[in-house]
Amino acid sequence: MLTPTEAARLMLEPCAPLPPERRGLREALDLVLAEDVDSPIDLPPWDNSAMDGYALRAAEVTGATRERRMTVRVVETVAAGQFPQRPLTPGEATRIFTGAPIPAGADTVIRQEDTEVLADGTVAVLDDRDAGRNVRHRGEDIRKGDRVLAAGTALGPAQLGVLASIAHGAPLVHRPPHVAFLASGDEIVDLDRAPEILAGEKIATPNSYTLFGMIRRPGGVPVDLGIARDSKESLRARLAGATDADLLVTTAGVSVGEHDLVRAVLTEMGCEIKLWRIRMRPGAPVGFGLLAGKPWIGLPGNPVSTMVTFELFVRPMIRRLLGHPLPFRRTVTVCVGEPITLGPRLRHFLRAIVRPEGAGGVLTARLTGPQGSGILTSMARANALLIVPEDRATVAVGEALPALVLDDAYHVAQPPF
Repeated sequence: MLTPTEAARLMLEPCAPLPPERRGLREALDLVLAEDVDSPIDLPPWDNSAMDGYALRAAEVTGATRERRMTVRVVETVAAGQFPQRPLTPGEATRIFTGAPIPAGADTVIRQEDTEVLADGTVAVLDDRDAGRNVRHRGEDIRKGDRVLAAGTALGPAQLGVLASIAHGAPLVHRPPHVAFLASGDEIVDLDRAPEILAGEKIATPNSYTLFGMIRRPGGVPVDLGIARDSKESLRARLAGATDADLLVTTAGVSVGEHDLVRAVLTEMGCEIKLWRIRMRPGAPVGFGLLAGKPWIGLPGNPVSTMVTFELFVRPMIRRLLGHPLPFRRTVTVCVGEPITLGPRLRHFLRAIVRPEGAGGVLTARLTGPQGSGILTSMARANALLIVPEDRATVAVGEALPALVLDDAYHVAQPPF
């Protein structure tokens, strides 16, 4: 059996960013750039006002106070969307509004609150605190030819705004992966059979819903293949729907029982099996291989095991297919807040709540409760996976261990677990 780190590296090998395509900005949100983007313009394209007020020369109003007013003559008004029609000469000012271009000869905008309009067409400056200020200079944000976004950048709202500001309306991005997922087992049914579930005759399929969410969250497109019965014919029929998918994820049927048929069926379909079992808990029975050149990963059927192994192995695969250069979540060092006793000498991923505690705000991990692989509420309560090395049978209060914080925005290139 491989370690989780070895398994994660093996699974990532066949995953490469998917072919790029051009998309409109609204359709590119959360996708990853496939090319560098350089600016064709300066931004701002001209000096402009950061305030509503009066554009003028700082030297002419330096020292102005309410007791020592300084006056200048207003020669024109320029609103946002308009351009000055004349440069300023000494003793002149332009009434200006936020975003409007600064007239030649001005180096200051005095905010209107520090002025008083006089009847003779002049304006009195009552405070010089803005002398030399409130001008946004041409190119202070972006210079023509600057690299504004590099290939591999994820396009969030701010990045979309930057691209819009330079009129780059159709970025080249890696398309999102289609991830087909399949649950299997005679005992499980979907929610259209709720009466049988509530009567205790059948078991609901939580994995179909957790997988849908976990695929969608990092940017994958979920393709639900439904629930296969415990027969080769049913499995083959359902798996036929994964032909156009970029990644196939199955749950259950990957252990060694007489009804665990997924491996046998995939082998018959030509899947090259590369991995079967990992030295970890929960989630040891994990399969991985290539079916028609595309990656398949078989997750355990227990709900917690499904979610933990998805987080460690499938999520990084989706991120790599999307074009992210850093596919793995990082770990952080935490202080263990309670004694822990473990079973087999495997690497354990325990559901925990990590939060600052004490006067020093030390990140402390406390388990969510019982850690059985069928207790899905342990994942619902958790915000982290506490990682206990396989050489540890017990952990004392106060010991330092790594934790994988779920929904952490920071990522790394190599598996840290």
